Amino acid sequence: MNRALLRTPLGNAILEGNEEGISRLILTEDSLEINADPAPELKEAKVQLQQYFAGELQEFSLKLNPQGTEFQKKVWQALLKIPYGRTTSYMDLAKELGDPLAIRAVAAANGKNPLWIIVPCHRVIGSDGSLTGYAGGLWRKKWLLEHEQPVKQQSLFS
Repeated sequence: MNRALLRTPLGNAILEGNEEGISRLILTEDSLEINADPAPELKEAKVQLQQYFAGELQEFSLKLNPQGTEFQKKVWQALLKIPYGRTTSYMDLAKELGDPLAIRAVAAANGKNPLWIIVPCHRVIGSDGSLTGYAGGLWRKKWLLEHEQPVKQQSLFS
C-alpha cells in the first residue's frame, strides 16, 4: 500500500492506494512526514484534491478501490451520483437504493466511507435539513457544504 500526504484546509490528509486505485483518505491532526514523491497512482489524486479545495474541480475522475461489504459499496456508488453543490437525505438515499426501511444501514455505510470528499458522504443530511453525523466532525461537513455553495456576490446597482 502506497501513501501520500496532502495538506488541506480541514487538516492533514493521508491518501492510500495502489495500482488498483485509491482505497482510503484519512484525516489526521498530526503533522506527518511521508515520502514527498508519491507513487503514480496517488499523484493524480493529490492534484485533483488540491483543485477541489481551490474551487477548480467539482467532480473527481479517479480509479477508486474502497474496501467494504457489498452493501457498503452499493451505498458509496450511490453517493457518487449526488451532484456537486447538492444534498440528499439519508431517507432519500435509502429510497434510491430501493429500501426505505434500510435508512439506518445506509447511514451506517455512509459513516464507514473510507474516501470522504472523493465519495461525497458530506452531501447527505437529515430529512429536516440538519447536519447530522460526519466521521470527520460536523464542522468539516459544514465547511465542505459551504465550499460547494459559495455565496454569490450581487451588485447593489444592478
